[in-house]
Amino acid sequence: MSRSKKSFKLVVIDRDGTINTLREGFTRVPEEFVAVPGALEAVALLNQAGWHVVIATNQPGLGRGVLDMTALNAIHAEMHRQLAAAGGRIDAIFFCPHGPEESCDCRKPEQGLLLQIAERYELQPADIHMAGDAWRDVQAASQAGCQPHLVCTGECAAWRGRPLDASFPPDTLVHDDLLAFARYLLAQEEEQFLRKEAAHQSAGA
Repeated sequence: MSRSKKSFKLVVIDRDGTINTLREGFTRVPEEFVAVPGALEAVALLNQAGWHVVIATNQPGLGRGVLDMTALNAIHAEMHRQLAAAGGRIDAIFFCPHGPEESCDCRKPEQGLLLQIAERYELQPADIHMAGDAWRDVQAASQAGCQPHLVCTGECAAWRGRPLDASFPPDTLVHDDLLAFARYLLAQEEEQFLRKEAAHQSAGA
C-alpha cells in the first residue's frame, strides 16, 4: 500500500553536477568530493522541513573497473560527513553501475532507479520530486512519472536563464542550483498550506 505524500515527503537528487562538483572523468577518491556551492545547505533546508532526500546516480566507473565499492563507499562517507557538518543528511544512495553499452533499465535516462526508489519507499512516482543537472535526470524523472527539476549547475549550466529546447520533458521546472530548487519547493509547500488554511477559515465562517 502506498504512503500518502502528507506522511512521507521525498526528494531524489542526482550526485555529480548537482551536489558534487562535476569534474572530467570520475570522482575516484574522497578528496575529489567537492560540494556545489549551496548544495549542502539545500539538503539541510529540505531535511529541516521534513523532506527525506535520496540520491540516484549513474556510476559506470564501477562496471569499468575504474573504482570499486570500497572507493565508492569512502566517497559517500565524505559526502555524509560534509552534509552532517551542514546539518543535512541523505537517507539512501541508489546507483547504476552499468555503462551505456549494457542497455540496462537502471541507467538514467531510463526510469529504473526512480521506480526502485518509489517501490522502496512505497510512494507513487507522482509524489516524488527529482532534481538533477542533466537531461538524463529529468528524462528519467518524466518517464517514471516523477516531477522533473533541472538545476543549472554541472552539465546544464549553460541553460541558466534560457528557455529549454524541445528535447527536455515539457513539464521540467528549471532552477539556478540545488539551493534555489529547495527554496522553491519549500515556498510551494508554504503556499499550499496557506491556501488550505484560508479555505478552512472560509468554510468555518
